[in-house]
Amino acid sequence: MHRATKEQNKRLNQNIQVAKAIKKAEGKNTPTQGKSSKDVQPPKKKGGFIASLIEKIFGRADKPQTAQQSIPYQQMYRDGICFVGGKFYTKTISFGDITYHLAQPEEQTQIIEKYCDFLNYFDSTVHVQLSAINRYCDTAEMLESIQIPKHGDENIDPLCEKYSGILESQHAKGNNGRIRTKYVTFGINADNLKAAKLRLERIEADVLNNFKVLGVTAQPLNGEERLELLHGQFHPSGKDKFRFNWDDLPLSGLSTKDYISPTSFDFRGGRTFRMGEHHGAVSYLQTLAPELNDRMLADFLDLDSALTVTLHIQSIDQSEAIKRIKSKLSDIEKMKLEEQMKAVKQGYDMDIMPPDLIMYSTEAKTLLEDLQSRNERLFLVTIMVLNTASTKSKLENDVFAASGIAQKHNCALKRLEYQQEQGLMSSLTLGLNQIEINRGLTTSSTAIFIPFTTCELFQTGEALYYGLNALSNNLIMANRKRLRNPNGIFLGTPGSGKSFSAKREIINVFLLTRDDILISDPEGEYYPLVSRLGGQVVKLSPTSSHFINPLDINDDYGDGDDPLTLKSDFILSFCELIIGGKDGLSPTEKTIIDRCVRRVYDNYFNNPSPEKMPILGDLHELIRSQTEPEAQQIAAALELYVTGSLSVFNNRTNVNLNNRLVCFDIKELGKQLKKLGMLILQDSIWGRVTANRATKKSTWFYVDELHLLLKEEQTAA
Repeated sequence: MHRATKEQNKRLNQNIQVAKAIKKAEGKNTPTQGKSSKDVQPPKKKGGFIASLIEKIFGRADKPQTAQQSIPYQQMYRDGICFVGGKFYTKTISFGDITYHLAQPEEQTQIIEKYCDFLNYFDSTVHVQLSAINRYCDTAEMLESIQIPKHGDENIDPLCEKYSGILESQHAKGNNGRIRTKYVTFGINADNLKAAKLRLERIEADVLNNFKVLGVTAQPLNGEERLELLHGQFHPSGKDKFRFNWDDLPLSGLSTKDYISPTSFDFRGGRTFRMGEHHGAVSYLQTLAPELNDRMLADFLDLDSALTVTLHIQSIDQSEAIKRIKSKLSDIEKMKLEEQMKAVKQGYDMDIMPPDLIMYSTEAKTLLEDLQSRNERLFLVTIMVLNTASTKSKLENDVFAASGIAQKHNCALKRLEYQQEQGLMSSLTLGLNQIEINRGLTTSSTAIFIPFTTCELFQTGEALYYGLNALSNNLIMANRKRLRNPNGIFLGTPGSGKSFSAKREIINVFLLTRDDILISDPEGEYYPLVSRLGGQVVKLSPTSSHFINPLDINDDYGDGDDPLTLKSDFILSFCELIIGGKDGLSPTEKTIIDRCVRRVYDNYFNNPSPEKMPILGDLHELIRSQTEPEAQQIAAALELYVTGSLSVFNNRTNVNLNNRLVCFDIKELGKQLKKLGMLILQDSIWGRVTANRATKKSTWFYVDELHLLLKEEQTAA
């Protein structure tokens, strides 16, 4: 409550003296000053000037005396059910977004139709409140969440600072200082909590299912989450943190309202109010336009201000709605008959009618037809806009900007005169509407205030930067490891920046995580970046001094299966590329190769050590020692790759493949070795992936020019 000034105290004392004199004249006792404020009650209203004067001085008996008493709910339960008062119980569901405004017209029509079905679900016994809230968040906290931590390496730390600076500059381009959230609150009348709980849970399940049909993520809020939401509405700056624990209530003697209420309310302004340190104003939307635009709600939410757009939607029983419209049509017909009688008396054509009367008649008939023959219902809709700001001048500018949006759509935003308290409480996500200003709208007219604009993706933790949202310009930060499918592909026309996007993500992964990064580089584009980051570049070519052994194996190679079985399958694919021909390897040739692969590792597995790892030449000698004629054919085909000019793969691995960043440059392998090189490369990377998987370590594998792998059956598989 606000402290009164000396002048206000003086006037108050004078008024009290007047009241005492009046009461004394009427022979009534007056409360003494020694009684507490709870004992001082206003006298009963008897009517007339004296009673109204007493009520004006003392106020109504039910008038809130504290900020907590002003919040219009009685009890918040842990499961999210709120007992507002009387017999009214509500629940709230938070829902996400879908990309509506970037969708094609056909897709937009489908979304609107599904949203109409969503609205038609609510009958006349359910009150619905849609809330779209823009509020400020702690910018410093958000900037901190996108910072790249330093590695303690003098070569890498400057890159961390540079990349963090890029993210900060991109952050400044969007509206990332504000959080946009959307909620649907529904309420019913019930005799007790048990009866309310059963029906609210049924409605909740149906609402969640309807959102699922729309493709929108949604989740119900429990009691603590609803309190946090109300706290955010009462503290729109985002600087005051919500601290609450259910176990503290019986120990502290406080109520849930004490944790969410602002320091004070002041509604004496008439057109504005004070809420703690913030100024606010509530306006209602006067829908004057004959046709509404689906961009209106999105335009309100695009404003750079803290505001809440609230739609209170109350369905009218279908038979009652039709009855009302028929009654209005009867009144219009009566007025038309009176106009015709007037025309006959005055001697002019009785078909000449006032334009307004003709328009009203046409609209009423159209509305009746919609309700009777189309999937339309009638709703009473109250639309309010709550603006809050740190200063009164900023508030007036925000209200003016919001009025401009309404004017743009041929509507008007009218201030609630001396109803600011009721407007504020009706804007809270409690499902309570204290403003009796509504407009009758059909389902399709109500659905035009569609709450969907564009999906936002801003995850925390090891989230990577992927650009700016096309509509909101907000940062797109995603941790692909937390998504349903962590895999991805860069698609685009030549020169559109596919490789650049991949390089940017590689840098982000390298700086932000400790994951391994492996790159298949068929065009030699990535080795400068890898060298700058201190990674290992493996340059594979017939003249290179870098070697990879295609027979490398480890205990985790089989990823839970027999490593030799998987390695044998790889060698079969390797030989099929060399020997295959039109029909591939024959069954006999496959048997010989499989037999030799299993025997060539005997010496290594008896005493595993790097110098005992077999190479392609060992396999070649073992195959040549077999007695079958097919074995000699296989050995002859392998000779080119063992002792011939393409013997680059007949060596033990001599590069550090344990570096967390490895680039395989296969640009100069040549046409004959390209297929083999890509197959061996995939096998080497698979061995690294399986080893990392055993230690719960993530591996990022980038394959440039992916379509090259799809040309051959073995590499595609």
